[in-house]
Amino acid sequence: MNEEIDEKLFQHLVELAALELTDEEAQYLRKQLNQQLQVVHEMDSIPIGQDVPTSAHGIEYTSANSAPIRADVIEPSKKKLDLASIAPQFNDDFIIVPEIPHTKI
Repeated sequence: MNEEIDEKLFQHLVELAALELTDEEAQYLRKQLNQQLQVVHEMDSIPIGQDVPTSAHGIEYTSANSAPIRADVIEPSKKKLDLASIAPQFNDDFIIVPEIPHTKI
């Protein structure tokens, strides 16, 4: 199997995700990720002609079998006052969040 996620890249990803893995867990996870990438590449190699219609979940999206796409309209929340009543601090439509102290690990 061609491994795209080598040990160095995997360790970098583990560090970014702040995971603590045993050697056995790391080896298993890296193997699983590489197998999933292999499947993705195999699926990507399947030729699909331009004449194949786009589909969603195996069912073609048409106006006959799907609800119309609704407009993207911004509406203010009707529960703003409810949110304000439970927030520790609320000012000018914003919830005030206390600063979280950061420490180096």
